[in-house]
Amino acid sequence: MANLIRRSLTTQAKKLTIGLIPADGIGREVIPAAQQVLKALPTELDKPRFNFIHLDAGFEYFQKHGTALPEKTLEILKNECDGALFGAVSSPSHKVAGYSSPIVALRKHLDLYANVRPVKSVISDKDINQKPIDILIIRENTECLYIKQERQVIDEATGLKIAWADRKISEYASKRCGKMAFEMALGRNGIRQNIPMNQRIWKSKPKVTIVHKSNVLSITDGLWRESVRSVKENNHKYDEVDMEEQLVDSMVYRLFREPQAFDVVVAPNLYGDIISDGAAALVGSLGVVPSANVGDTFVVGEPVHGSAPDIAGQNKANPIAAIRSAGLLLEHIGYHKQALSIYNAVDNVMREGNVLTPDLGGSSTTQQVTQAILKSL
Repeated sequence: MANLIRRSLTTQAKKLTIGLIPADGIGREVIPAAQQVLKALPTELDKPRFNFIHLDAGFEYFQKHGTALPEKTLEILKNECDGALFGAVSSPSHKVAGYSSPIVALRKHLDLYANVRPVKSVISDKDINQKPIDILIIRENTECLYIKQERQVIDEATGLKIAWADRKISEYASKRCGKMAFEMALGRNGIRQNIPMNQRIWKSKPKVTIVHKSNVLSITDGLWRESVRSVKENNHKYDEVDMEEQLVDSMVYRLFREPQAFDVVVAPNLYGDIISDGAAALVGSLGVVPSANVGDTFVVGEPVHGSAPDIAGQNKANPIAAIRSAGLLLEHIGYHKQALSIYNAVDNVMREGNVLTPDLGGSSTTQQVTQAILKSL
């Protein structure tokens, strides 16, 4: 699951201040679980001392206070925190005057330009013939249709409504997201060199797959495609990384038919969102897939799942995605050994298969799974 880029946020400081933003629904259950795991890291791993700051955000906060992301939360994140964990948000599917998603706003205000989503299978002892999956999906995080510039007018000819949405793709954002993809492909390959060949999931040269739809959207997706390609074409550092392209519709098809064909996948915001959520089905559940919103100076770990209001407060939520997201947070700020210990603890629990939440076919509670992971640490 390693993303393998050492961030410049800290040089192994002995104390880390982490902002905790549970937000809505099951975020209030899984973020405390992740906090428990961070606090329980073995002392022999030279773990940092953690200072946690609890922060407000979310749709429920908006309903009470008229803002989904308080200025105080932003100020504390910028001035006091080394990183953060975000839970989940219950953004409504219909328009609500004055509301916009706090996680989208966080990405914008903190310039978290890439959403890094590892999708890795854990093969249980009962399924040893199953083919393993190890994909890293990198989603551009600041542009595309998610700039939320929409408008609605009345068509004079028909008297019916017409809705428009502007889409933004820039060379700048595309290149820096592309650079992260190639850097991570190199990093993942470096780690693999220390693994015996017969134990490696990916045995070929590192590869970056560029997802687009430039056969239809020749200007916007065309610019994305050209910009990401230029990262490799203009830098010999990436000569050992293979590069391929995939139209987004055929990407979805191939992702489900032959997921082992992909190493690092890089996509514009909307495509990356859809692909990574769909890929979660390959490894059991949205409840096991983590992510990290990554910028040059800050990282926010965030489970891929939503707020799941149907099970909120019932102690049924799967904490694994949030716990793995805590690992990603540590990894991106340079604590690789500590992150690996979290990944291994989670993998051990999943591999044994005795303590699993209902989304994975088990009957265990959020806290029972968390305790099993703590024991595995």
